[in-house]
Amino acid sequence: MTSSTLNTLLIANRGEIACRILRTAKAMGLTTVAVHSGVDRQARHVREADLSVDLGGAKAADSYLDIDKLLAAARASGAQAVHPGYGFLSENAAFAQAVEDAGLIFLGPPARAIEAMGSKSAAKALMEQAGVPLVPGYHGQAQDPDTFREAAARIGYPVLLKASAGGGGKGMKVVEQEAQLAEALASAQREAQASFGDARMLVEKYVLQPRHVEIQVFADRHGHCLYLNERDCSIQRRHQKVVEEAPAPGLSPDLRQAMGEAAVRAAQAIGYVGAGTVEFLLDARGDFFFMEMNTRLQVEHPVTEAITGLDLVAWQIRVARGEALPLTQAEVPLRGHAIEVRLYAEDPAQEFLPATGTLALYREPTLGAGQRIDSGVGEGDTVSPYYDPMLGKLIAWGEDREQARQRLLELVTGMAIGGVKTNLAFLQRILAHPAFAAAELDTGFIARHQAVLLPPADVLPDAFWQRAAQVWLQEMGSRRRDDDAQSPWSRTDGLRLGLAARRVVALQCDGVDRVVTLEGTACWETRADSTAPAASPATPAIRRGDTLYLRWQQQWYGLRAYDPASAAQGSAALAGGLSAPMNGSIVRVLVTPGQAVEAGAALVILEAMKMEHSIRAPEAGVVSALLCAEGEMVSEGTLLVAL
Repeated sequence: MTSSTLNTLLIANRGEIACRILRTAKAMGLTTVAVHSGVDRQARHVREADLSVDLGGAKAADSYLDIDKLLAAARASGAQAVHPGYGFLSENAAFAQAVEDAGLIFLGPPARAIEAMGSKSAAKALMEQAGVPLVPGYHGQAQDPDTFREAAARIGYPVLLKASAGGGGKGMKVVEQEAQLAEALASAQREAQASFGDARMLVEKYVLQPRHVEIQVFADRHGHCLYLNERDCSIQRRHQKVVEEAPAPGLSPDLRQAMGEAAVRAAQAIGYVGAGTVEFLLDARGDFFFMEMNTRLQVEHPVTEAITGLDLVAWQIRVARGEALPLTQAEVPLRGHAIEVRLYAEDPAQEFLPATGTLALYREPTLGAGQRIDSGVGEGDTVSPYYDPMLGKLIAWGEDREQARQRLLELVTGMAIGGVKTNLAFLQRILAHPAFAAAELDTGFIARHQAVLLPPADVLPDAFWQRAAQVWLQEMGSRRRDDDAQSPWSRTDGLRLGLAARRVVALQCDGVDRVVTLEGTACWETRADSTAPAASPATPAIRRGDTLYLRWQQQWYGLRAYDPASAAQGSAALAGGLSAPMNGSIVRVLVTPGQAVEAGAALVILEAMKMEHSIRAPEAGVVSALLCAEGEMVSEGTLLVAL
């Protein structure tokens, strides 16, 4: 098949990136084909595509990672090309080769280039031959614990374990001392196998307080390769990026050129084609060290698009058709500044534990100048435990960094999400922090400012409950007035003849029940409707069914009425038990009934959204019962272990 016949594109992915690719492909006149698992039948990327193919299954291994099913879907839909997106099989050389062998066009680099850079160990060996500075480490073939123990001792703690075939923080563990190595290695290998089908690891020196600066490269099939400036991705949690911006603050033109030219040499050395990213660690002295090359389109590509005015997905399609790059290196634009944040379904207060559930409320604000949202969900969609919990990305561009920061802060503040915990308030705190405003960036940013960025979860104050009751009464009152405007029962002012006005409201929020008494006839200014959040100074509130979502101090809370008498009859939760914090799969059970355990000991390992989470003993005790088994799927709240 020739590249010129590319008119139908299958996107071998889901979520935000699938929606992003669909948007450009449709604008270029292509017919778009979505694939989906059994639990993604109603997902947004399926709704927006021209055609869709059901892969079945629920876990990624049974759907988005099944090469045979994806190729069958391409044949059944008449697609001539496959775009892998990012994650899943995007950096899998076997998949790229299988697509090419099937006579289809792979919108990514050749399989040989993926193979050369897809293994972090092989890539580092290649860079070492090319004279690119490397962080000290071990990238060999031996994978036994003793080899890693000897390497770590030689390198010196702390060390960083990384999946050779991985990315996105999966299969990555920081090890502070030798006693932690064996458990961390085993866990990282399991994560790597589950996420990438490859458990091989490497270990390297953990560089303290570095900046993470990466270069976007792009190559065509005619031997041309460019670098499209750089991005700073230093603000991370669990080794996964949270904030990305371009260009990197404080980077000199000379350093930009040196890093860019090194990235181009790396791409050309492996015969690269398409979009790719070369990642570096940059220390305070301006020395940079090669980390890895991501042979795909990056999550953070929108900030590069914002400062260059280019559509990188359109470039991917044109290069796949055999076209040459339209610019020379000297013509690559660099205008203004752009910042992106990743919106996740997760609970920052619980160590960023992924969240699942239904997005009962999901509203994106009207976009202003320089603002962009790339999302993969809509209101009513379900966040499942099977895939990465990213909901989307919020991006803002400005003439300078401060304008971009202010525009992005406005965009984040304007989002309204309820039904699933998210990191919205956490993102707001980062963007508003003086150190971020001053561009004081390195990979230790979140840990250094944790007290401000991750404050302890306080009990909701009386002021919240008073305000919640006022908003609730106004909303319920407006509903009654709509039904019967003349009825005295529509009054919400708590009128009592000869006595001060009083209203009593029983509300439920975040698992807390509260009976609120409102005294007096004071008026309040608020607005609650089913279309959009209210503007300041009114209290933003949105009704969805029998739940009223109220915004209070950067967060959205869901309020419901409850009957105190009925609640008093409810049974209390079983004491001494440890339950699943979210939906997931039990991958390891580490204890047996009758076993004595110390406080903090790992009891069960739960896998959810391709990450492992240890269920640990809150205090010393004896395991009295095991209520789960390895391989079992469990729901949030399911009792797993009794102590």
